[in-house]
Amino acid sequence: MVENYLESVKKQFAYYRSLGDKAFAQLTEAELFWEPNPDNNSIAIIVNHLAGNMLSRWTDFLTADGEKEWRNRDEEFEDRIKTKDDLLKKWNQGWDCLFQALDSVNADNFEQVVYIRNMGHTVVEAINRQLAHYAYHVGQIVYLGKISRGGDWQSLSVPKGGSQAYNDAKFSQPKRRAHFTDEYLKKEQ
Repeated sequence: MVENYLESVKKQFAYYRSLGDKAFAQLTEAELFWEPNPDNNSIAIIVNHLAGNMLSRWTDFLTADGEKEWRNRDEEFEDRIKTKDDLLKKWNQGWDCLFQALDSVNADNFEQVVYIRNMGHTVVEAINRQLAHYAYHVGQIVYLGKISRGGDWQSLSVPKGGSQAYNDAKFSQPKRRAHFTDEYLKKEQ
């Protein structure tokens, strides 16, 4: 069960990272910094926040509180990233930290309690908390990208009007055990 959960959650995190990567590939530098209005965050600000959260939560995941003393969350919502290259470096730094931490989780430490702001979480609760948080923000990134690209956006899921063809292809295959990300992530390799 432990191995199955860890394999599944790693695939889900990789899927959300991939959605962000595919969004960035479609966007110009200007679009990464575009804000729909002054009260909304740009994609660059969302990435800065995600990277800050990831570094805080996943550095010393099993041994230190997930809210590190060195983190300044408020600064994550300021225009700190200035170029697309800087954005991609921050993005990858956060994800690399996350996957290194997940690789340290195993059957021997799976039942350990980890803390976020002094609140105890099981390893599963802490991982699931972050998975939901990152999916939320990656969804924002994709949505902002779609808005800024308009008709030039290439869908990252089943395109509008394509559900029947997609389902027909899926149901034409025999029943099998598979993870929903297997086909999606295989296309990238």
